[in-house]
Amino acid sequence: MNFLEFITEQQNTHMTHIEDKVLYGGVNGTRQAIFALRDMRDMLAGKKEGKVSVKWDGAPAIFAGTDPRDGKFFVAKKGIFNKNPKVYKTPEEVDADTSGDLAAKLKDALQYLPALGIKGVIQGDFLFGQGDLTKRKIDGVSYVTFHPNTIVYAVPANQAQEIQRAKIGIVWHTTYTGSTFETMKASYGVDVSKLKKTANVWSQDAMLRDVRSATMTKDETETVNEYLSQIGKLFNSISGTTLRALEGNPTLAQHIEQYNNTYVRAGAVIGNSKTHAENLVRWIKNKYKAEIDKRKTASGKATQQKKLDDLISFFSEENKANLVKMFELQKLIVLAKLKLINKLNRLSNLETFVKTRKGFKVTGQEGYVAIDTLGGDAVKLVDRMEFSYNNFSPDILKGWDKPTRN
Repeated sequence: MNFLEFITEQQNTHMTHIEDKVLYGGVNGTRQAIFALRDMRDMLAGKKEGKVSVKWDGAPAIFAGTDPRDGKFFVAKKGIFNKNPKVYKTPEEVDADTSGDLAAKLKDALQYLPALGIKGVIQGDFLFGQGDLTKRKIDGVSYVTFHPNTIVYAVPANQAQEIQRAKIGIVWHTTYTGSTFETMKASYGVDVSKLKKTANVWSQDAMLRDVRSATMTKDETETVNEYLSQIGKLFNSISGTTLRALEGNPTLAQHIEQYNNTYVRAGAVIGNSKTHAENLVRWIKNKYKAEIDKRKTASGKATQQKKLDDLISFFSEENKANLVKMFELQKLIVLAKLKLINKLNRLSNLETFVKTRKGFKVTGQEGYVAIDTLGGDAVKLVDRMEFSYNNFSPDILKGWDKPTRN
């Protein structure tokens, strides 16, 4: 199974970071991550063709198209893939299930998106609705901005006429095919050339154009090559038994990811990998000790103790030694990923900022999805130390924050 086949087995409601394929994907997942980095290197080194899409920081995620059950137009949130799909076809259905800004955006989508003539089902990110555009100066430059989530997008005022005329703005990134919502498969990309034009909707796909202009230099390519060489050697030294054991224990993998995310949220870099592994065990024990202490009955305490014992049983001396290597492998994957992201960030035709109480600060895009047109691979690349820290930091004002937020 290649990387694209792996991705399209599930609807596009969540995608794992490339470095976390080591935790969740076992031997095959780790190999897929390495192949994806190699393909991306070759593309940015000018050795092969490829496509790259931007991960826009929109909100909410929105689905729209034709309900295969009755042929009627609908909009939806991620509940579209529930056992009983939740879709909205009238303003009354939106009001019965949502409220506030979300309801307003969904009703605007119901009003304006049918004019696009959408066939099938597509997914995108809502970027702005009525009243969400703001004219402002940042570092002396006049922009029209929209701030749907964490990132503030800024369009030079003299290039923003089309955006200012629109009632809503949406960027499309995923197409779905299938005879039922429950069995639909995702494929990256939306052919917006097949959508009709309407002044009320600023609608585009997420693809970056002319990736060749971001071609890496010889020195940059050699740096990535060195990371990939180290990654390959380290991967070959890790026991497949340990990788498969972790792949078969998604609960433990989730705990490790949560523990790693405590560093991301703090804006801290993971240091010594052996110490990190030891602290992980301590973190898991403390987490479940707190759960045990919360329980009032002996049976409740015993249930939590059993969960803890099951998790701790993984940490044999052999598995701990391999886990240390896995943390080192993740670090190398991140280093290679960041070199690629930094190159791609030069392609953006929009300025991106985050909003602080002291003003605006330049930031990169949320991330990228690289799509290999020859091999069919796709992978998500995100600078978690920048974007995820911004996303979690209380010092960064979000699109839903009020100006009077304390």
